[in-house]
Amino acid sequence: MATAPIDMIFGLFERHGQDAYGEDISQLQHALQCAELARRDGAAPAIIAAALLHDVGQLIDDAGHAAERHGRDARHEAIGYDILSRMFGDDLAMPVRLHVDAKRYLCAVDAAYQGQLSRASTISLALQGGPMDPAEAEAFANHRYFAAAIRLRRYDDDGKRPDWAVPDLTSYRDLLTGLVQRSFARA
Repeated sequence: MATAPIDMIFGLFERHGQDAYGEDISQLQHALQCAELARRDGAAPAIIAAALLHDVGQLIDDAGHAAERHGRDARHEAIGYDILSRMFGDDLAMPVRLHVDAKRYLCAVDAAYQGQLSRASTISLALQGGPMDPAEAEAFANHRYFAAAIRLRRYDDDGKRPDWAVPDLTSYRDLLTGLVQRSFARA
């Protein structure tokens, strides 16, 4: 049934969405702001959903606190990809998987970008390998999902506004339900 994966995701946000993660807003508010930015940008449904769910890996096994509290990278992007790829496929999940690489890429190719990162993103950047070297950047720029990952990264960077009211999580239920892979929905 297509609603089961959506209920699981909504449950994660219900249990952990109010957690802070080094930013001035909660995990849930960040997710909702990123999705609203994508929606306002006219992004495809899979990218809007990716913006909403890009940090879902932070909500599992305390991964959202790993950088600040424990000084380690919990690889939330890989955790999120593992969950989301089975439910939704790569058009949604691969930009999620690559949004950390997109940060590393942008730091490598745009001298001003790293200075614009939030405190939490700066801390995690160091743990995630820092800016890409030229060979990594070239390979990343040729990835099939490069443009989607960069677009998602921009929403991620901009979706951290303490006083911005945006539509709630339930407003995305139909969009997510429509994106659930048929093979997963039948399982």
